[in-house]
Amino acid sequence: MAVDQPRNEEKTAEQKAIDDWLPITSSRNAKWWYSTFHNVTAMVGAGVLSLPYAMSELGWGPGVTVMILSWLITFYTIWQMVEMHEMVPGKRFDRYHELGQYAFGEKLGLWIVVPQQIIVDVSTCIIYMVTGGKSLKKFHESVCPSCKEIKLTYFIMIFASVHFVLSHLPNFNSISIISLSAAVMSLTYSTIAWTASLAKGVPANVSYAPRASTTTGNVFNFFNALGDVAFAYAGHNVVLEIQATIPSTPEKPSKGPMWKGVIFAYVIVAICYLPVAFVGYYIFGNSVDDNILLSLEKPNWLIAMANMFVVVHVIGSYQVYAMPVFDMLETLLVKKFKFKPTTKLRFTTRTLYVGLTMFIGMTIPFFGGLLGFFGGFALAPTTYYLPCIIWLIVRKPKRFSLSWWINWTFIFVGVALMIVAPIGGMRNIIMSASNYKFYQ
Repeated sequence: MAVDQPRNEEKTAEQKAIDDWLPITSSRNAKWWYSTFHNVTAMVGAGVLSLPYAMSELGWGPGVTVMILSWLITFYTIWQMVEMHEMVPGKRFDRYHELGQYAFGEKLGLWIVVPQQIIVDVSTCIIYMVTGGKSLKKFHESVCPSCKEIKLTYFIMIFASVHFVLSHLPNFNSISIISLSAAVMSLTYSTIAWTASLAKGVPANVSYAPRASTTTGNVFNFFNALGDVAFAYAGHNVVLEIQATIPSTPEKPSKGPMWKGVIFAYVIVAICYLPVAFVGYYIFGNSVDDNILLSLEKPNWLIAMANMFVVVHVIGSYQVYAMPVFDMLETLLVKKFKFKPTTKLRFTTRTLYVGLTMFIGMTIPFFGGLLGFFGGFALAPTTYYLPCIIWLIVRKPKRFSLSWWINWTFIFVGVALMIVAPIGGMRNIIMSASNYKFYQ
């Protein structure tokens, strides 16, 4: 026994050294407001600008209902995740898959959570590569309409060059200023979108009739719009990782400051989403573009500025979604394959990851159309109903109690979303396939 003890202590010291190096657990001195802007940056993507288009596919009654219901359901499931972060005394579930492993078992938990989280995080990073490139292109065209046209591929490369530098910041806390800037930008361009729409006024020929001329078309559009709204609330994939950066003691657990930050974040999300969705649809009706900034067109300087704000925002969002992926890759290399936790390893891993997302973004810049299909399988579960299933397993609420009913209802809604969103997404891909070009 005396022989084994130093070995155990040595192993614990080695484990602690690795945890101190990994990006999620290396720094635990975040303040409650870090939670606010990390969550806002993770959730309020440039997709907010397509919400009026989603409203035009849903119509007023269903559209308002779906927007508000999505806000309420995801607010509830994010509360569950914050509560479950430290439900075992003396242990913190710093990563989504650790919570999954506790609920479903060591191996099954990994297989249930990790593939879904990787699909969401990596596909979101690719989406932001394309979004950043497109927004830079729109900015260039707005400030210099007479200039020679530059291919989208080059703008994606320009956007990626920023991440070849920023991705080497070691952990979540080190990107806090970038995340704060991104959160401010998301609130700013959302406000520009709905105030500029309001200033434009309702045109005489505005129509709120269904977009498609056939019942089948309207049903598929409805499915697609459900997916668009569901994907707007995607921040749950990084919630536990954000909470892991907040200090915690038995007297002052991390859930206190984390929840305070989440409440502020969700208020900002409502301020961003609801006015853009409702005002944008009210002004433009069923003629609204899938990016409301395109519907506005003028003044040029305002559209150019809003696109630049989008660029700054998606720079921060990319980093927030990339950090859990960096953590997974570095954990795998150091713990499984026994690489030494060095700066060289980190530099190589992260540079390759940024290069890969850039390459996919350049090759298939229509990747956004694919997210409606692939994302439906992974995003709806991790945000809408996986927290509810885990809650039922670990908290075991009394059968037919209020908590039991709420969780089962949200599981049903989430599963329905997971089924219909990919159907709508696949139809959109097929309908617009003729316009797709590689290396645009």
